[in-house]
Amino acid sequence: MLKKLFYPLLIITFILSALSHFMHWGAEVEFAFAGLAILFAAGLLGKATESVAHYAGQRIGGFLNATFGNAAELIIAIFLIKEGLFEIVKASLTGAIIGNLLLVLGASALAGGLKYKEQKFNDHLAGQNASLMMLGIIALFVPAIFVKTEHISDENTMTISIIVAAILIFAYIGWLVYSMVTHKDMLEDHVDTQASHGEKPAWTKGMSILLLVVATVMVAFISEWLVHTLDTFSSRFGLSDLFVGAFVVAIVGNAAEHSAAILLAMKNKMGAAVEIAVGSSLQIALFVAPVLVFVSLLFGKEMDLIFTTIELAAIGVSVLIATSISRDGATTWFEGKLLLIVYVILGVSFYFV
Repeated sequence: MLKKLFYPLLIITFILSALSHFMHWGAEVEFAFAGLAILFAAGLLGKATESVAHYAGQRIGGFLNATFGNAAELIIAIFLIKEGLFEIVKASLTGAIIGNLLLVLGASALAGGLKYKEQKFNDHLAGQNASLMMLGIIALFVPAIFVKTEHISDENTMTISIIVAAILIFAYIGWLVYSMVTHKDMLEDHVDTQASHGEKPAWTKGMSILLLVVATVMVAFISEWLVHTLDTFSSRFGLSDLFVGAFVVAIVGNAAEHSAAILLAMKNKMGAAVEIAVGSSLQIALFVAPVLVFVSLLFGKEMDLIFTTIELAAIGVSVLIATSISRDGATTWFEGKLLLIVYVILGVSFYFV
């Protein structure tokens, strides 16, 4: 019954979100409809990703989901930069990283672990992901420490941000070449970690890719409508920009990863779930955040890559526990629970800032 209603509800919520935005039904109504609509659009994105994974494999399927899912995050951030809301942009990037490492990976490990005693994935890939996450932390920590302790000028701070951003993009491109070309076979799931359920893909390869694009476009429009409600929404409910950016925007913006990763983990496809959760965080830290520095220059509004101490601490502890849990190439429900506990602790702390 629910499956039959999915597509009508997807269309209805999208239309209602559009009407509430263009007819100005009020910030609360606009936010509610936009949040609901983006969840259905994310559901379509997740289903299309799973279908693509049948043809291209779990790693490529997970990578595509992370990429298309982060398209929403990137689009939201671009609109925020256009409005000059740099603090919310950085908070949303922080929220996206910790949300994927703690909420998405934690919920996936918990949901899959309740059904399967232990879920395995490529341990070499897990080790490489851990090293890349450490690189992301170093790239964010070092400039922030130097700028804040040595009182570097705004002009030089922006220069440092541009150089570090360029280096991170170069590193990410290198990772794509390494993982998708030169060492592709080494990072594929081993035979004993692959899930084989004899399932048939929902659509053809061409239709799956088309629906990925359609869902992403829908998310892009809904994201823009959502951004316009944030100022009113946060002020009316007494929420800080930090909390709204790190949790509200991040959770809604990453709804695609949430739904797809949990669905795949429950089908014992933990390799794809990890690729979505960890791969998405890596993409945010090594590609999306640096790209936004250059995007801000196009708008004539300079956004540096210097995050606050609170944001750096949140990212640091998230990387620490996610690396500790995933590095052995296996997860259980208890490890998923630990990740979710850390996420709740950070959420409560951010709320009272």
